[in-house]
Amino acid sequence: MSRSPKTYPSFNYKLLLLGVFLAFVVLFVLRSSFSSSDSNQNPSTISPKVPLLNPSAKDLSSTSTDCSPSTTGCNKIPSSLAQTIIHYTTSTITPQQTLKEISVTAKILDQKSPCNFLVFGLGHDSLMWSALNHGGRTIFLEEDESWIEQIRRRFPTLESYHVTYNSKVNEADNLMDVGKGPECTAVGSDIKYSMCQLALKGLPSEVYDIKWDLIMVDAPTGYHDEAPGRMSAIYTAGMIARNKEEGETTHVFVHDVNRVVEDKFSMSFLCKGYMQKQEGRLRHFTIPSHRDGSSRPFCPE
Repeated sequence: MSRSPKTYPSFNYKLLLLGVFLAFVVLFVLRSSFSSSDSNQNPSTISPKVPLLNPSAKDLSSTSTDCSPSTTGCNKIPSSLAQTIIHYTTSTITPQQTLKEISVTAKILDQKSPCNFLVFGLGHDSLMWSALNHGGRTIFLEEDESWIEQIRRRFPTLESYHVTYNSKVNEADNLMDVGKGPECTAVGSDIKYSMCQLALKGLPSEVYDIKWDLIMVDAPTGYHDEAPGRMSAIYTAGMIARNKEEGETTHVFVHDVNRVVEDKFSMSFLCKGYMQKQEGRLRHFTIPSHRDGSSRPFCPE
């Protein structure tokens, strides 16, 4: 998840992104309104509704909703969603994933939210992901402490944690060989105590304790040989999904698969056989639990 001040001057792109949010907010308000209306009705006293062919002004006024502060039939959008709309409407910096890439994850969030969403990276799109998972829990993991503080001052509602990555991009080839060993392909043990060199064992306890529905790997930076690479993040995301006890599928997304590390490690440790879609630089994998007694291979044949 890049944090460079790269801008996208396309006005149409910005309007489309804003449209996604507005549609989400409208659906949220309508769903809340219908739920509130249904819960206030007494089934034993409901009378048949006769359609009005030519409703008068009196009829229309009698069915309108009084949205005064004392009524309970009206719903305002949550302040977090309002903040998100305002931010992306007024910001000159837009998320660095394209609209088509964003739409892949947004579609799954529309099906699963509110849910648990783990994101490796904290960037210009973080407020968007949190808003699209409204009512769920979205956690961001970031290696740059100063960037975390900057984002927290601007958006204090975002939940983020500092993490450290010990491997660099130039170690990828060696780690690929390490990852093929039995200590890295064994499933069932707590990843915090894994003997695999690729496993991230020093993450916040929340990462290990929560059962994640979606995981996105868009960090660490990984843009040059001496930078922290995404090898361990990709591997750890896959093992968290495999170790899920309930047997449900975990959706894992990897961004920047146009780069060598993201390409090779996602195919090797999230598995080509589990890949559902690639849109631009984003890949979407669905990884089932490997703890359901089915003796699945690490990757499907």
